[in-house]
Amino acid sequence: MSQLADRILQLPRVSKRVIALAVDTTLCLAAVAITYYLRLGEFIMPTGRQWLSYLLAVVFSLPLFISFGLYRAIFRHAGWGAFRVILQACVIYGIAYAAVFTLVGIDTIPRTTGIIQPILLLLLIAGARAIARFILGGRYRQILRRETRRAIVYGAGSAGRQLAAALISAHEMQVVGFVDDDNLLQGSTLDGRPIYPLSKLPGIVTKLRVSDVLLAIPSASRSRRNEIIQQIQELPVVIRTLPAVLDLAHGRVTINDLRELDIEDLLGREPVRPSEELLQRKIHGKVVMVTGAGGSIGSELSRQILQLRPRALLLVDMSEYNLYSIHHELASATLENEVHLVPLLVSVCDEARMRAVFAAYAPETIYHAAAYKHVPMVESNQLEGIRNNVFGTCCTVRLAMQHGARDFVLISTDKAVRPTSMMGTTKRVAEQALQAMAAEGSETVLSMVRFGNVLGSSGSVVPLFRQQIKKGGPVTVTDARITRYFMTIPEAAQLVLQAGAMATGGEVFVLDMGEPIKIYDLARRMIELSGLIVRDAQNPDGDIAIEYVGLRNGEKLFEELLIGDNPIPTFHPRILKAHDAFRPWTELSIDLAQLEHSVANGDTAEARAILLALVPEYEGTGAGSDLIEMANGSIAAPMARAGLLSSGLSIPRA
Repeated sequence: MSQLADRILQLPRVSKRVIALAVDTTLCLAAVAITYYLRLGEFIMPTGRQWLSYLLAVVFSLPLFISFGLYRAIFRHAGWGAFRVILQACVIYGIAYAAVFTLVGIDTIPRTTGIIQPILLLLLIAGARAIARFILGGRYRQILRRETRRAIVYGAGSAGRQLAAALISAHEMQVVGFVDDDNLLQGSTLDGRPIYPLSKLPGIVTKLRVSDVLLAIPSASRSRRNEIIQQIQELPVVIRTLPAVLDLAHGRVTINDLRELDIEDLLGREPVRPSEELLQRKIHGKVVMVTGAGGSIGSELSRQILQLRPRALLLVDMSEYNLYSIHHELASATLENEVHLVPLLVSVCDEARMRAVFAAYAPETIYHAAAYKHVPMVESNQLEGIRNNVFGTCCTVRLAMQHGARDFVLISTDKAVRPTSMMGTTKRVAEQALQAMAAEGSETVLSMVRFGNVLGSSGSVVPLFRQQIKKGGPVTVTDARITRYFMTIPEAAQLVLQAGAMATGGEVFVLDMGEPIKIYDLARRMIELSGLIVRDAQNPDGDIAIEYVGLRNGEKLFEELLIGDNPIPTFHPRILKAHDAFRPWTELSIDLAQLEHSVANGDTAEARAILLALVPEYEGTGAGSDLIEMANGSIAAPMARAGLLSSGLSIPRA
């Protein structure tokens, strides 16, 4: 019987419905046959019009049962509600059947058939459903007990109670108890399940075979959540959480609210709180432009700017897909906020097209996020990195000044501080250009915002680590000593908006981001928060190993935010101003012209030499690895000798 139940439970739903229809058809015909037996005292072979009693029983019953949804019900969950629907369907069926065979009557068919058969059919259908519930439901519960994940809910308050109730109803997890910090609750029970102190959780996890800890503490502060996570993360459990209390204000807690821990939970510190006055100052009621609007930072900037209700928001990006994505996302919100949303497919290096944009829309505030930022990619495509990061910036800021923009904010990076990569070097030269232009007395307020790595952005280690963990590892770290400053995407966008509002001209703003985080510790934390064990010398039977793959070209062990010392504080407690030296515009402009000429001629070596001379604090090797330059020596020459280039075959670009 158990094997039969297992086979039925494993069938597709369509197959189960076909079986139910076949069973009900058989029961309907059997009810007619039993009716004749009860009326005549023997089973008979129907003849003549007696076949109508069989045919009409099926024709009346099955369409009616389908319309009442009897075959949408899951038999293993059938309860009194399902039997009530069966009763209603059978009553209507009985009225129709009795009208034909009892009220009207048909020769050779006893009139009592119209009364007895519907009663028998009700008993047979209800009995069949009860048997299915008994057999399949019992077996299903056994499977659930064997396969269902066992969870502890952290938090015995309202959110915890609602979450536990939702889990019990959905049969997706078995709640075996609660953990709460309240001494008055510890030792008591909630809905028959014990409430434990946090100190007993390690023993409970082992004793009760707990697989998940669900944080139902939406009102807890970030610091308290981090303390709890710190104590739980070494246990072999998956940690999931409910959203913040404001997100739960308009409805009951459900299992759909459960999700992986926030990226902020990996940060290990409280996010920087924004100043609303600073956020509003340079945006509300103005025409605002965001370049690189489809990127990680640009898209978050655009989201937050839209909420601050500018008069118009210009989304500039050269990637059609990225521009479509952010425009499509924001389009529905523009009606509510009455913001003119303008998607502009253009490269910041295309001066003619950018000039037309400035002339048409006259942006007042520009946030320049357009840049190539992936270190290995820029290292392998150095001329394009210089063209986009240096001259794309110079083009945009020059047009902003010519068309009377009030504010221009450059989004920079900590990789511009004593850079070891071409990407960081190009960003430092872009910073110098703005500093030099501002020193010349520009009416447009020029400023820069420099911050560290952004958790969750494209190219960030967090999405990479999550993907590697889902695949079973290994998780790859470049070096055991490597550290990075981290912030969240919303933090980064808020910093840009607030720092830009404080600018008076030429400032390089940096965020006090606390202590840097070791990438190894971040990888280990993510593995442990997934309920897995790191495989290392101490745990050779662990789940996922962390492997070291070595520093990539241009990558550095330690990032910095300041080139000089003694940063200048601002009235925002977490925003500082760097004091970085730069060359005057009269000198810098000459070098930039030479650099632009080298890029236009495709001379990677000369362009790199000029660029590195502009950034004396460069700490890299200076070795070039531009893929096109390499291909010209390793691929083009052999192909030319083979006579392939003359045939029109082109070398694909890297």
